[in-house]
Amino acid sequence: MRQIWKNFRGLYFASLMMLIGSGLLSTYLALRLGADHVDGLWVGALMAAYYFGLVLGGKLGHRLIARVGHIRAYTACAGIVTAAVLGHGLTAFLPAWLGLRLVVGLGMMCQYMVIESWLNEQAEASQRGLVFSGYMIASYLGLVLGQLILVLHPELGLELLMMVALCFALCLVPVALTRRIHPAALHPVPMDPRFFIQRVPQSLTTVLGAGLIIGSFYGLAPLYAAGQGLSTEAVGLFMGCCVFAGLVVQWPLGWLSDRYDRALLIRSIALVLSVLTLIMAVLPRFFSMPMTFIFVGGFVVSLLQFCLYPLAVAFSNDHVEGDRRVSLTAMLLVTYGIGASIGPLAAGVLMKWYGSEALYGFFSFFALVLVWRIRPKAVTNLHQVQDAPLHHVAMPDNMTSSPLVAALDPRVDEQVVDDQMKEH
Repeated sequence: MRQIWKNFRGLYFASLMMLIGSGLLSTYLALRLGADHVDGLWVGALMAAYYFGLVLGGKLGHRLIARVGHIRAYTACAGIVTAAVLGHGLTAFLPAWLGLRLVVGLGMMCQYMVIESWLNEQAEASQRGLVFSGYMIASYLGLVLGQLILVLHPELGLELLMMVALCFALCLVPVALTRRIHPAALHPVPMDPRFFIQRVPQSLTTVLGAGLIIGSFYGLAPLYAAGQGLSTEAVGLFMGCCVFAGLVVQWPLGWLSDRYDRALLIRSIALVLSVLTLIMAVLPRFFSMPMTFIFVGGFVVSLLQFCLYPLAVAFSNDHVEGDRRVSLTAMLLVTYGIGASIGPLAAGVLMKWYGSEALYGFFSFFALVLVWRIRPKAVTNLHQVQDAPLHHVAMPDNMTSSPLVAALDPRVDEQVVDDQMKEH
């Protein structure tokens, strides 16, 4: 493992800096607008614009990298993202902020694609699991550290935007100074939505639900915490605690996923999630809840909500052939992005009408929808791949990845991926 960290420390550091900046920016914007008494609808719209930019960036990133190469594309996008972050400090015009958040999403998706293609190119087949684990740890750690910055610097001034810009400037350094050979040229990953809708409908439903819930969480949970009377420092701790839960749960989830029916696990987790989030939504409306309840409730709910996307990925891979798994990942991420674009808008409207507690009511409703739609007995296993269920691999579930992340999955044979890329 030490050799893995040594070989890929530059790319891991770049990922860490990107996610520190991204996590801090999302929470800062939510708290800043909340302090200015702006409707939660605007906060949701900003998060929706970011995820919409990530979805669009998948297509535009391929074109840009193919035209100018990996290092130039990454450098250009990092510079554009840095400028867009600083642009938030130049104007308070909210429609302009929507455009800036869209640009941040576009640029970051291109950066993800460069890093992941580089990791895939340099990783040996026997090391893919460890390489991917390091990438996932760097991503989650960056998100947690981004929240903890608010504990050290709770004032919602322009200094925080400068810190975000600093992170995106620093993520340039290891990529710009690398002595490694450029990865092979990228080609767009083809998708066949009709095929995947017919083959893995329950997985896509789960991914859509996960996007609705997690996209709303990242954009609006700071407003929920502030609405419960938490200070800026406490909001940072709350968000960091919840994101840390997403990292903690991945390994126990892998153990469960490899031993029990994955559709049944999804439905069971959704059922428990619907009950706990309903409690989080209802109790604060009638009682003054202590901070301990908010933190413990948020942590436990996050343990569950961050299980949905990885389980759906594993469940879908059980029923899709190896040569289609890169395309499957693209389909899953687009579906997730659609949910993550719609969720913050819908949840923002509910919070405007019914208060901050409505966020967890929103989670409860869509968790119940998953309980209704996910039916283990409806899984026919007609297209189940050989040796399924495949070994569970923890996957990022906050859109901190591109379709190329499938190539790092040790379950996908390297030659199959290479052949598919050349074919298309």
